[in-house]
Amino acid sequence: MTDDRQDATGPLARRFAALLAEDRPGPVAADPASRALFDLARRAAGGRATVLVTGPSGAGKEVMARFLHEESPRAGAPFLAVNCAALPDAMLEAMLFGHERGAFTGAQGAAPGLFRAADGGTLFLDELGEMPLTLQAKLLRAVEQGEVLPLGATAPVKVDVRLLAATNRDLEAEVEAGRFRADLYWRLSVFPIALTPLAARPGDILPLAATLVRRLGLCARFTEPALEALLRHDWPGNVRELSNQLQRAAILAGSGPVGPEHLALPAAQPLTLADRQRHREARDVEVALAESAGRKGEAARRLGISERALRYKLAALAGRPRRRAAPPLQAAMA
Repeated sequence: MTDDRQDATGPLARRFAALLAEDRPGPVAADPASRALFDLARRAAGGRATVLVTGPSGAGKEVMARFLHEESPRAGAPFLAVNCAALPDAMLEAMLFGHERGAFTGAQGAAPGLFRAADGGTLFLDELGEMPLTLQAKLLRAVEQGEVLPLGATAPVKVDVRLLAATNRDLEAEVEAGRFRADLYWRLSVFPIALTPLAARPGDILPLAATLVRRLGLCARFTEPALEALLRHDWPGNVRELSNQLQRAAILAGSGPVGPEHLALPAAQPLTLADRQRHREARDVEVALAESAGRKGEAARRLGISERALRYKLAALAGRPRRRAAPPLQAAMA
């Protein structure tokens, strides 16, 4: 007799097959806390206010930014994104604000820059916390005045751009340390949205895995133990780590089903009372942040703790992973 745990016909495998067949558009938001957060983002999308998306690396900040654009009145206009940590300071300035011919060595022609290229649409600045102070002042002017001054130009150019920004840093702490301008922080965080680690929203793990398998064209057959291993892992690298694990497992499995031996995941430890408490706490924090539009002071009041205590909890959630077992199968399959 064939073991249905190994031939990919167990209850989790059947649920996973159903998720693969759904092919729903838009971001994955199966966990209750994620649904609340995207409902909040949908309301923010209709306005002109700047949105600051925070959360650990790999948690889906650009996915949230694209969702905000696509749900906004600017959906038919350009959506442009730039990673502020990926470019040298001088190149970042020229890319954002544009330059005139001869503005610097090698500038043989003029370039409009991303602000002007995104005119009428949305510009997403990822890893904003890495932007140097010298550029922060110029960005503040662009946000407040709706105009940019290209390198080498003598007159500013008007632009109509909805600005979205994201960071995995605590910008309030960066302001206190003098590494980020307070006036720019308050101008950008008109509507903050805080994403939490994937481990804090376990209801998203299997739907996300199914979406990634479908989009990447990977092997779609997973055994019951493999899916249980996905649910038990802490995902310190969040969605990015999940994607990498699925691609690696599909290569190793070849034409057969993916088993736990194809996943580079540590064996799960038994679920402890402390694990359950941490899991409940993480969910409570995410719900409070979603209901408070990401404002830490209001979220702390809802949780009955100080804002400092909440910041410590958020830092712990985004920091070193912890081992935990899977949530109840009924909850994970909901």
